[in-house]
Amino acid sequence: MRKVIYGAACSLDGFIAGSDGSVDWLHHSADVEDIMAEYWKATDTLVMGRKTWEVASAAPPPSDASAFSGITSYVFSRTLKTIDRPGVRLVSNDAGAFVRDLKRQKGKNIIVFGGGDFARSLFEADVIDEVGLNVHPVLLGSGVPLFLDAGHRVKLALTECRPIHGGCVLLTYRVKHARNPGAAGTRKSS
Repeated sequence: MRKVIYGAACSLDGFIAGSDGSVDWLHHSADVEDIMAEYWKATDTLVMGRKTWEVASAAPPPSDASAFSGITSYVFSRTLKTIDRPGVRLVSNDAGAFVRDLKRQKGKNIIVFGGGDFARSLFEADVIDEVGLNVHPVLLGSGVPLFLDAGHRVKLALTECRPIHGGCVLLTYRVKHARNPGAAGTRKSS
């Protein structure tokens, strides 16, 4: 079965962006580039909510667009009517059930892109298998939180912990599924 991974760069106090959406505090390094190159090689699917899609679709294309070739993206929204971009599909179904079905199909890793309500709905549905964090040595005080309440405890087992350039720490956790992922209910994303 494919693995669903929720990962992000975050501040030590658990934010993925400042209150104004800023990410100027992120530290870029050769370590991170190497980690991300391996990450994308093992990925063929991105899933995200509408808010993340709106930010991602407005951003300039990455300098190395080849990293995203062969990747299918699914945007979950109850309000969007269409998306006109190759390789991007709009889904209005229940996110947890849809991702659970994706996991059963052949393929590489499925990456949860963004966070907030969408990631919470997938934790609530118990379909996320791994959490990967690049923890930065900064306290933002407020901002966009990495995690929102999934309605239950999510137990994790540490599988990797290593320092990387700039005082950052790479953490990887395996999710210890609390219940049968095939039977979990979900909440739709906006």
